[in-house]
Amino acid sequence: MKRLIVLMGVSASGKSTIASKLSEIKALPYLEGDEFHPETNIKKMSRGIPLTNTDRKAWIDAMAKAVAEHKSETILLSCSALNTFVRNRLKKECGREVTWIYLKVSRENLDRRIQERENHFMQASLLNSQLSAMEPPNDCLCVDANKTVADIVDQIDIALSL
Repeated sequence: MKRLIVLMGVSASGKSTIASKLSEIKALPYLEGDEFHPETNIKKMSRGIPLTNTDRKAWIDAMAKAVAEHKSETILLSCSALNTFVRNRLKKECGREVTWIYLKVSRENLDRRIQERENHFMQASLLNSQLSAMEPPNDCLCVDANKTVADIVDQIDIALSL
């Protein structure tokens, strides 16, 4: 069965960084979830307006389609996957076995990382709404993403036998 590994968490949890590094060292294709947001979603988030599940539908469907059409056996995807609605829809539509990796980060580190970001549409003001909306799945690998990139990647690699 084809496999999708989703690096999930709130903004600035390290999803893109960790997925990029895993992709590089394991030679796995990587899809960046932010690239699938329709322009209307980006505009909303740029104005500090949280997305609703209705807003997320087109985004989820675009990601699921790209994953379903990908030829590789295993794919990495970075995606907030904040709630059950997003995860259930993505899993249903992508046609793959899905492994969720929840990158959990302290509020202090999230605040620092967001302040250090440049040219990202996600406004720092949205962090509270993301933390409130986060529903970590019961069936995930929960990783302490306060650690170094190398330590996080090693933990994921060992846990998933990539």
